[in-house]
Amino acid sequence: MSTTALLDRPATTPVRHLRAVNHPARVETPSAPEPVQPASRALPAGTAPRGFALYVGIDEAKAAANGVSLGVLVDALRRTLAELAPTAETYATVALAPVGSGGRDVDVVRLALHEPSAIARTKQEEPEDEEHAAGGVVVDISRKRVLIDGESAAFTFKEFELLQYLVLREGRTIERTELVTSLWQGATDDDAPGERTIDVHVRRLRAKLGRYEDIVRTVRGVGYRFDRHADVVIRYGHGTPSPDRF
Repeated sequence: MSTTALLDRPATTPVRHLRAVNHPARVETPSAPEPVQPASRALPAGTAPRGFALYVGIDEAKAAANGVSLGVLVDALRRTLAELAPTAETYATVALAPVGSGGRDVDVVRLALHEPSAIARTKQEEPEDEEHAAGGVVVDISRKRVLIDGESAAFTFKEFELLQYLVLREGRTIERTELVTSLWQGATDDDAPGERTIDVHVRRLRAKLGRYEDIVRTVRGVGYRFDRHADVVIRYGHGTPSPDRF
């Protein structure tokens, strides 16, 4: 699924506004029985609702068949919410899945975005012999580890985050400023690294990749890019992080 296609909406695409539908007034009749209200679902003690998540299962091709894009749908939903509840805050993100993966779209979305009940119902487990890959590089995003020629590489947390960020944006050149902003969110000016410090992190990352170091390419004057080779495997698992925001 191409995140670039999701976000680069053609200028000619009309933005549709999903307007709220007011339900017609109920006509009361003397003989009509009093409607039974469903029992409210009990909440865990000490908790209160703070919002909701609406999982939408649709890929780019299906959206295009309906004459829209994922970005258009997000814009329309946000406009409607702004009309109904102007103080509401929103956040939208793209759910990724390996190309050709089966299952209902909405179920894939729920798993990719870590929806608890969907994960609880998932019983899939990776075979034990996957611990020993024959050769090449395995970037296991679900388990946050890297295997090089079957052996687990000693990546630090930040080194893995850096590689994962590039992997999830395969083929796109990432500027140094974006890496700093995204991987050191919330850091103070003193804690966040400078752009040249990113080069040091990349050098250490490449050193640990050994003979596969060229999967992380330098784009001179811009930043870095992940290029997949035939000897590189990406394991996404259920909880693949979502790379881009709307």
